[in-house]
Amino acid sequence: MEKREQIYEGKAKKVYATDEEGYVIVSYKDDATALDGQKRGTIVGKGAINNRMTNFLMQLLSKNGVSTHFVKELSERETVVRKVQIVPLEVIIRNISAGSFAKRYGVEEGIVFEEPTIEFSYKNDELHDPLINSYHALALKLATKEEIERIKSLAFTVNRVLKEYFLSLGVKLVDFKLEFGRTHDGKIVLADEISPDTCRFWDSKTHEKLDKDRFRRDLGGVEDAYAEVMKRLMAHDAQ
Repeated sequence: MEKREQIYEGKAKKVYATDEEGYVIVSYKDDATALDGQKRGTIVGKGAINNRMTNFLMQLLSKNGVSTHFVKELSERETVVRKVQIVPLEVIIRNISAGSFAKRYGVEEGIVFEEPTIEFSYKNDELHDPLINSYHALALKLATKEEIERIKSLAFTVNRVLKEYFLSLGVKLVDFKLEFGRTHDGKIVLADEISPDTCRFWDSKTHEKLDKDRFRRDLGGVEDAYAEVMKRLMAHDAQ
């Protein structure tokens, strides 16, 4: 497969065309943004960790019935994925109160929910990704009713599988963001990434933050936190 021209650059990744129709190459960057783009910086080694972790977790989810865009890892930073049309809905699953949820509803961080919550935000930088519900999504024609139900079902399956998996690593999956895409034949698949950029990870014993919150909140040790999650994942996989 031949890598061709760059067709997109986002906050954390670049996407390149290939000589094979229906496939693109994703290249992960070390660039970091937070607080709706107001905070910018670099997390050294982040791109390689996020690429490898995403690919590992995508394959784990595929074994558990979740269709994904993953095809093949090319290098520590580059991966071949199926070309999809991203559904402009960010899907947020929460197991424990933290971040914007705690701030919005005036509760402390660390409350364990009896059932996970699900939120949608309209993926639109100019509007700052506002929260919406499924009726808004239908009204705005962002997705069909069937697609929304499929996305919700897949999101809760992802949560069930990953929550159990990360707990086996001594990590609590606090909350996370997912994105989905449509394949050329209209099938909904999991896309984007699953990493400390898109998930809140807390050590299950100490509740130490092992994710992008260390960057957002200037807690220090950002690179070490990303590396720690990756180390646990690789050690578990080697068993």
